[in-house]
Amino acid sequence: MSTAEFAASRRFADTPYGRIAYVERGEGPAALFCHGAFLNAYQWRDVIDRCAPARRCIAFDNLGHGHTEVGHGQAVDFGAQAAAAAALLDALGVDRADLVGNDSGGAIAQVFAARHPERVRSLCLTNCDVYTNSPPALFQTTIEAIRTLGGLEVCSALLSSVRLARSRRGFGLTYERPEELSGETLAAYLGPLVATPEKAAVFDRFVLDLAPRHTVEIAGALRRLEAPTLIAWGADDPFFELKWAYWLAGAIPGARPVVEVPGARLFWPEERPSELGDLLLGLWGS
Repeated sequence: MSTAEFAASRRFADTPYGRIAYVERGEGPAALFCHGAFLNAYQWRDVIDRCAPARRCIAFDNLGHGHTEVGHGQAVDFGAQAAAAAALLDALGVDRADLVGNDSGGAIAQVFAARHPERVRSLCLTNCDVYTNSPPALFQTTIEAIRTLGGLEVCSALLSSVRLARSRRGFGLTYERPEELSGETLAAYLGPLVATPEKAAVFDRFVLDLAPRHTVEIAGALRRLEAPTLIAWGADDPFFELKWAYWLAGAIPGARPVVEVPGARLFWPEERPSELGDLLLGLWGS
């Protein structure tokens, strides 16, 4: 799906947490897709197309990302993100959903599930923040760059050079095939973050608010989560190592055996949408 096609289908829902941008595909029981840091709902474009025959797929832009608009001073930590996701479902008339998360979106899905287990039909977690590994040590360099330079300068530099964006200083470690990361995709992700100084400042707050307390404090609730849970993990991810997939599998009673994805890295759901789509259809079909 092209960025233009995706943008043409974008909708907005007014919630107490802001005007949330989202895209829908399909009909039937709802599935909610939570994206990673620096990205937005566009990450899920091909996954939701794959899953649309079985679900009403809703991919939204997290607070501080994409085209979602938040008010001045609105909290954007994982707790607020989970509350905003619940408010989006309320606005769309959805009582229960299948949750799918990647990267920081996986943490948001975990917090949502811990706080609203009755609203979770099933859960799918791909490489993401887990327990004390939030944010991961390898992300600290990015945090410090945003603390000292600001997200506006960091994102603008990546936008100005596809070569830089594909390198280890950009997204080089997050993709299995960073050489295929296009300028169009970079613009879809980073353009909204630098659209205005206000948007950039909200993104800065999101990054600088990242802390392990948000995922540590829900550990007890995860150990009571009975929802069927698929944990599918890219095995070559230097940010979220495979051991964290097994931590989740040991913590969540409803977890199925971990699915290891050889060679895949952090943003593998974007690179291997059919593979994830088939796993999701299998989870939902059972």
